[in-house]
Amino acid sequence: MLKDFLSEIITAIIIIVLLVVLINPMDFLMPSKTEMMLVTGVVLLFGIFVSFMFRENTKDERESMLRMMADRMGFLAGAAIVIVGIIVESLRHQLSDWMLMVLAVMMTAKIAGVIYGRVKK
Repeated sequence: MLKDFLSEIITAIIIIVLLVVLINPMDFLMPSKTEMMLVTGVVLLFGIFVSFMFRENTKDERESMLRMMADRMGFLAGAAIVIVGIIVESLRHQLSDWMLMVLAVMMTAKIAGVIYGRVKK
């Protein structure tokens, strides 16, 4: 079973490592070329990760339910982090428009997905 998800797991781990390097937790100053290469790598690997998500097929109701639960957990985790980011940036009086747009797009996509699912059903 782990073998079925190995490529997705490896891609996700590489993306997370690149994002941690981009966050620069040890305060190493990166030259702009290195930073741009890392951003390009993250974007490309995220594209590969998304392609894994689109090729995923369910074989029965149990797998479909597990996929829905994973999707819900991913959405809630992402939305919670964005909300924490909005709160932190608001307390610092540096609220970024990007945080608000991310939350708005996440919620709009979720609602559109629910409506599409009901109409398609």
